[in-house]
Amino acid sequence: MSLLSDLINLDLSDSTEKIIAEYIWIGGSGLDLRSKARTLPGPVTDPSQLPKWNYDGSSTGQAPGEDSEVIIYPQAIFKDPFRRGNNILVICDAYTPAGEPIPTNKRHAAAKIFSHPDVVAEETWYGIEQEYTLLQKDIQWPLGWPVGGFPGPQGPYYCGAGADKAFGRDIVDAHYKACLYAGINISGINGEVMPGQWEFQVGPSVGISAGDEIWAARYILERITEIAGVVLSLDPKPIKGDWNGAGAHTNYSTKSMREDGGYEVIKKAIEKLGKKHAEHIAAYGEGNERRLTGKHETADINTFLWGVANRGASIRVGRDTEKEGKGYFEDRRPASNMDPYVVTSMIADTTILWKP
Repeated sequence: MSLLSDLINLDLSDSTEKIIAEYIWIGGSGLDLRSKARTLPGPVTDPSQLPKWNYDGSSTGQAPGEDSEVIIYPQAIFKDPFRRGNNILVICDAYTPAGEPIPTNKRHAAAKIFSHPDVVAEETWYGIEQEYTLLQKDIQWPLGWPVGGFPGPQGPYYCGAGADKAFGRDIVDAHYKACLYAGINISGINGEVMPGQWEFQVGPSVGISAGDEIWAARYILERITEIAGVVLSLDPKPIKGDWNGAGAHTNYSTKSMREDGGYEVIKKAIEKLGKKHAEHIAAYGEGNERRLTGKHETADINTFLWGVANRGASIRVGRDTEKEGKGYFEDRRPASNMDPYVVTSMIADTTILWKP
């Protein structure tokens, strides 16, 4: 095994200028990540320097067998924490050979919203709290839980330490460092309320980059759990009963909100979000109705309410924001399996572009 490990960690820069680029795209479920690698003649610093590529869409549920070619366009580059050196991870979106975005390409529409002059002027900042659950591979049961049984009730696990409270910290810390290495603006991690559940935060990120960074961070986490022999779940309610679900709370601000008088701008934005509550909920993740029950730090899925420091609200405003009269707010509705391109662009569209 040591020889295999040596070869995996081989530093190519001693013998060639060539690099390996891992092209990553979203598969047919809208949540599964696919990737394949290609050799390039030398280091790359911008996605525009990269060639487009293609894949068999009939094998990912994205094209019929008789016309299966899907074209991927490189959109964002990150350093590869697995191969290291000058090797890169490439976040791509997918198009037909005629150049039309395929239905699962949510980035294309998001990029249009984020390139709108009114949105550009507002410098939208996002901080996304990605919760997830680690599962034992062969039984699809949370890491650290007795097989076929349950651990003690929630309470000691949130931000806990110890072999009987924190399960999978090695995976979490490896992911944290790998994301920092890759150039993802990961801002923190913590153990969550349900044992075996964790969270990482990405941001503040501006505009479309928030979606690119979350997808890159998810891919890296999938790869690390693959190595560890553990399954990553983004299900919003992986265990029924008196256990917390998993969300992707999305913190948001615009330039106007961050400036003096911003609190009034925030309240107007929240009012707009309330008027489009049903539309947002429909786009905020599959199975979210199992999580948004009005219990376990959530508001009921059919109810829109906001409050200061209220973790049972749809939208939470922090005490500091209220006190300073400017800042940001947190949309607590998105599920852990949400598409960050959809959620971030939808919030910008509703709060900036939509005129009720």
